[in-house]
Amino acid sequence: MKRFSLFILYGLISSNFLLAQKEVGFISGKVTEMNEDSTETPLIGVNVYWAGTQYGATTNTEGNFTIGYTTESDRLVFSYVGYQSDTVIITDNRFVRVILQHHREIDAATIVQRQRSLHISAIDPVKIEKIGEKELLKAACCNLSESFETNPSVDVTFTDAVTGTRQIQMLGLAGPYTQITRENMPDVRGLSAIYGLTYIPGPWISGIMLNKGTGSVVNGYESIAGQIDVQLREAETMDRLYFNAYVNEDSRIEGNLMLKSHPVERLGTALFLHASNSAMRIDKNEDGFMDMPLTKQYVALNRWEFHDEKGTHLEFAMKGLYVDHTGGQTEYKPERDKGSQEIWGMHNLAKRFEVWAKAGKANPDKPWQSIGLQIAGVYHQQDAYFGLNTFNGLQRSFYANLIYQGILGNTAHKFRTGASFQYDYINEWLNHDDYGRNESVPGIFYEYTFSYLETFNAVAGIRADYHNLFGLFVTPRLHLRYAITPGSILRASVGRGQRTASVLSENIALLSSSRQIIFMSNETSFPYGMKPETAWNFGLNFTRNFSIDYRQGTFTADLYYTRFTSQVIVDLDQSPQQALIYNLDGKSFSSSLQLQLDYELIKRLDIRLAYRFYDVRTTYSGTLRDKPLVSKHRSFVNAAYETRNHLKFDATFNWQGRKRIPDTESNPDEFRLPSRSPGYGLINAHISKTWCEKFELYAGVENVFNFKQKHPIIASDEPFGPYFDSSLIWGPVFGRNVYMGLRLRIK
Repeated sequence: MKRFSLFILYGLISSNFLLAQKEVGFISGKVTEMNEDSTETPLIGVNVYWAGTQYGATTNTEGNFTIGYTTESDRLVFSYVGYQSDTVIITDNRFVRVILQHHREIDAATIVQRQRSLHISAIDPVKIEKIGEKELLKAACCNLSESFETNPSVDVTFTDAVTGTRQIQMLGLAGPYTQITRENMPDVRGLSAIYGLTYIPGPWISGIMLNKGTGSVVNGYESIAGQIDVQLREAETMDRLYFNAYVNEDSRIEGNLMLKSHPVERLGTALFLHASNSAMRIDKNEDGFMDMPLTKQYVALNRWEFHDEKGTHLEFAMKGLYVDHTGGQTEYKPERDKGSQEIWGMHNLAKRFEVWAKAGKANPDKPWQSIGLQIAGVYHQQDAYFGLNTFNGLQRSFYANLIYQGILGNTAHKFRTGASFQYDYINEWLNHDDYGRNESVPGIFYEYTFSYLETFNAVAGIRADYHNLFGLFVTPRLHLRYAITPGSILRASVGRGQRTASVLSENIALLSSSRQIIFMSNETSFPYGMKPETAWNFGLNFTRNFSIDYRQGTFTADLYYTRFTSQVIVDLDQSPQQALIYNLDGKSFSSSLQLQLDYELIKRLDIRLAYRFYDVRTTYSGTLRDKPLVSKHRSFVNAAYETRNHLKFDATFNWQGRKRIPDTESNPDEFRLPSRSPGYGLINAHISKTWCEKFELYAGVENVFNFKQKHPIIASDEPFGPYFDSSLIWGPVFGRNVYMGLRLRIK
């Protein structure tokens, strides 16, 4: 691996000298599409090339492009799958704005090309699933953790049977191994590693960019299983007013209000408000515990954006959050029963404040040359108890990332380079034991991108970071794309990732049990005595875009392998009364295969079929075993139909195979679980109706057939006894859920 890192570094440095050419001038521009509400959305990965030549470029995540002039042509061609191509004659160095149109119906021979709710770029060297608002509206989507119900790449499960917290898995690995960013800046990590998914209200999200495997070195070194980048609504493109209200049969009520204004020219601001409340004590499985906690949550965000025609972009945002959860036995009241050994209860109070800013400047004389700065700060305080276990946490984080981008001779050779700094003060107290750490990690990075028309792309990146506790480490990453045919794309990737585990926050479900948490390490210089987690990820995927009977479809096959060289192991098998935490001593890996087909079966009826296989194994106390509570097999079907008058129907079937359950054989017979869970299937259904593109009513049913895990809490009638455990969750805890809501938009 060291030789591979040095080879990449040598290649990147050499490219600066081998590829430099004389500049002949450049032209830049932006490519968008026009939405039904007359707003514009940037198009990513549009092919831009001079007609009759091999000189080309592609648009970035903001729809922008830069391409060098050539004496061979004055016609600039814009080509994108599913859109009508356009050609612009270039006579000067003006900034070019192009709006591409979907293929339209021409007489009776051509069928209208509908905009897809999930888009995979055919040009990007990294396979990125762009989940748009149309996809998110297929379900209630109250927060980020509920935004993947129609996506087979992400598994969503409950952490335990008390707190009602959902967690995600990618490639069979727990959520913290997936880097979750907000507009390419770190977001869900540290103390918020599990709960943080609920801190982002769903209606605030304009889109999600999801990729498996290691991402770009520009965004840091922590990505191992993949990256989920959340795009929030922006003042420039969002509705002037957007209101969303939601209620379900179990008294959960939510409201979201978003407003925007432009106080002066080129300056926009947006205000986001969220409030939710759940006040009913529900116990559908009659085990004496509330199925979902009582909740009060309030979130507010204010963002400001400025941009001008000279390439300057400034952004500033502030976000505040207050969350109060109370759960446990149905009669539990914190003001009366806190500390009681007669009634078991939990209470979790979180207060969080975030601030971030962006500043970018493009060179007006060389528009392909730009520099940008990202800055973010977080203050997070958490006070909680679970029965007799107390947990308190405090996090102060600072992040800065300086990025410079340019080209080497022409737009076929691009590069990004810069420096970053990540600081984390994280302190966790468990039953008065202090687990704290101070981390400061300065780093530098370089990423080179080579493009050959629409046929081949390569992105080679490397970064070097110095960790104050773990020392210097190097992160190489490589992404390749080859177009076998215009519609058949083969991609490959390899890269390294590293992270520091926030062991208690990431396994907070263990506190809702009688297990004793034991750290098995004498190393005092590392957090919790644990080494950093490091892994190599290797990926190969194939994408085939096709057309049958004038209707578009996509077939994808993904194969990923993740091998850990260092990992924090949480061992629940040695004893059902203990959770042993130690450094990996042996093998740990994850193999993932996913096949997916998206096709418009008949006009306006979209079908998504998927099958996924996981082989995830880890060495526990010298024995290589299947990772617990991870299904090897998953099948998935989603059907979405829309009538001409904007009545939409959506249904999802999700089948999960058997999962290994941690060993409980030493418990008395009545407190034992089988070694494997049964397989099960779930169906969700959603319907919505829109009037005049302004007012929408929706309703739905989650878990239509009311499937639930039987007896999810072991020894629920003896919560202070040695066998109590609510963390061994393999299936739904909450049964059928009927909901309804409305959305109001004013353009």
